[in-house]
Amino acid sequence: MHSVSWGESHQLARAIRLATLGLGSALMLANTAHADDATTPQLKTVTVEVKKQTPVQAAKSQLDEVPGGTSVVDSEDVAKGRTATLQDTLAYQPGVFVQSTGGTDAAKISIRGSGANTSPGYFREGIKFLFDGLPITGPGGTPYELLGGAGVNYTEILRGANAFQYGALSLGGAINFVNQTGYTAPGLRVRAETGSYGYNKQSASYGGVEGPLDYYINVDNYRNDGYRDYSLAKSQGVVANFGYQINPNLKTELLLRYRDEFHDDPSPTTLSQVLHHPSQASATAASSGAGSRRPGSLWAGSKTTYTFDDDSTLAVGFTYYKYNHHNSPNSPTNPSYWEWTDLSALLDYERSDELLGHQTRSSLSFTTTDHIRGQVDSTFANKASRKFVDYNGSFDRVFALGNDLELTDGLWLTSGLSAINVKRDVDVKSSLVANTSEYPGSVDYNNWSLAPRLGLRYELTPQLQVFANVSRSIDPPADWEYSGSGPTQPYVRPLVEQKANTVEFGIKGSSGPFDGSLTLYRSWLRDELLNVQLIAATSTAAAVTGAFNASPTIHQGIEAGLNTQLWQGANGDKVNYRQVYTYSDFHYRHDATFGDNQLPGIPKHVYQGELQYQQPSGFYTGVNVQSSSRTAVDYANTFYAPSYTIYGANVGYEAPSKKWKVSLDLKNLTDKKYVTAVQPAYNVQGQDTAALYPGDGIGAYVGVEYRY
Repeated sequence: MHSVSWGESHQLARAIRLATLGLGSALMLANTAHADDATTPQLKTVTVEVKKQTPVQAAKSQLDEVPGGTSVVDSEDVAKGRTATLQDTLAYQPGVFVQSTGGTDAAKISIRGSGANTSPGYFREGIKFLFDGLPITGPGGTPYELLGGAGVNYTEILRGANAFQYGALSLGGAINFVNQTGYTAPGLRVRAETGSYGYNKQSASYGGVEGPLDYYINVDNYRNDGYRDYSLAKSQGVVANFGYQINPNLKTELLLRYRDEFHDDPSPTTLSQVLHHPSQASATAASSGAGSRRPGSLWAGSKTTYTFDDDSTLAVGFTYYKYNHHNSPNSPTNPSYWEWTDLSALLDYERSDELLGHQTRSSLSFTTTDHIRGQVDSTFANKASRKFVDYNGSFDRVFALGNDLELTDGLWLTSGLSAINVKRDVDVKSSLVANTSEYPGSVDYNNWSLAPRLGLRYELTPQLQVFANVSRSIDPPADWEYSGSGPTQPYVRPLVEQKANTVEFGIKGSSGPFDGSLTLYRSWLRDELLNVQLIAATSTAAAVTGAFNASPTIHQGIEAGLNTQLWQGANGDKVNYRQVYTYSDFHYRHDATFGDNQLPGIPKHVYQGELQYQQPSGFYTGVNVQSSSRTAVDYANTFYAPSYTIYGANVGYEAPSKKWKVSLDLKNLTDKKYVTAVQPAYNVQGQDTAALYPGDGIGAYVGVEYRY
């Protein structure tokens, strides 16, 4: 049975009201005419039909009810080309900056400047990641080995406070991966991809429905030798989902993910190297043993949903996440071993009512993620400990109360209040280096903060709306930021949450041949977690810099996306043009050292465009472009990665039966030498420094998929 979302039911009710009024008026006229002329023909029956939506369409309809920037990525669209990393999944998304380095999942990703200080290869910060609404993100941030998109049906992107429904208070909002099920991916699917620089990926899945049980299992294997020397990446994984409809009102789901991963790290290099020898690793990458080993990460989630007779719902969920990271395990001097186990719980109640004849929907939720085990051991090559840090007991807990109220026909008021309890328990248990700094060797930080939100949306038409909102975001520091992972920093930094007040307004929807969104926002940040000088330089030691709460900053920008149907032939041929533009102005607000300097790591301007021709028979082909402005490398703004423009193309065919498809994806057609990502530095004094990651050269990637 097809369930109708709140937004669908609202639009359906309006359609029925209009149809009823129209039918009533027509009947009155018909009766009058009948009195004058008994031969007047009878009116024909008027039928109102609701077409069943796909899960992707239903998700988009639901997110259209959020008064702010949201979007949905259909995995079927991504599968028209290469599906290597998160960069492929999140391409053409306004406000989302994502660049992969070395062909691994360790991409640099930022929404609205979130986690701008974080380099590729670190845990993701400033965005909450989830699977089916159950959290991946914990007090340590988000490990990246599960973010490759395996077994995902579609991906929801909710920018900033628009991610309220998932208990996300981060500046960047949330990214929710919705898994395939036996209903959405029945039968056998086999897919293989191969391409330049030793790229190979194979996957196989099987799903189905047996009475009240639905099931889906996916296995995959990935290997990429990489464009640069010393950039081998390989991994294997399993995704499994099981659902059971206990009775018409009660359903439970079990979700499992496992991944084993290894990758070398060619490390950042200089601009001179990028422009003249981009495929070479940094001078010390191999000798230092840079790289990472993930010897089996396990994420297990369970969600049970009960639907009451009045259509209100109660959802209860739990997740268990165990992830061990061996960073630079082959280092001759400083390998480190990170061991984490998180336990999360979710309680969410939602109901719809009428208030004085107007629709209203309320929600009450609680989410918590606790480190039941967290530790980092920096060692010598023989694994003898140099510094051991314990993070056990750290947690993030969020209580949220929200409401959507229809003020008048088409005008909605959204309100909400979240309370977050942040606890960071960090203790340097042992260190061979004495703590001579002003900072302590342990901290037990426990604090409550409130985050309100208020928004309005008005439906100009059923398909087009304008919106505005004000909100507060709260980003707790990752617990590992309190103590540097290196063995020479035996102290704990006194960090507090990063907070921001944001104003956002825009328009989204469709009209005629156009479908898109335009959002403008401005955030006033305090205590942003940036790279600052912790300890000044001395005559015998260099300055120590690291994550710390900075002076006030501003994040403001424009997020624009537009899909346009340029032409449609008589036989159904189409020419579409999709384009995305993101303007990102992130800068200090009168900092004592850096004035109003731009924050490094994120370019101000990014544009993506794709022109595609598609036949109803299944053939498609297109060309695309990506252009980026220069990017500041250091906080002093003395050195920049240059701007670039790269071109690509694709061609493919999907059989009308949907049983098989083949694609060819061409990247960087002009073999442009460019910088794809930056490792932010404090002050390089205008010198070319090893803080840049080269983008891949020209490449070709073939994908073949078969369904049975």
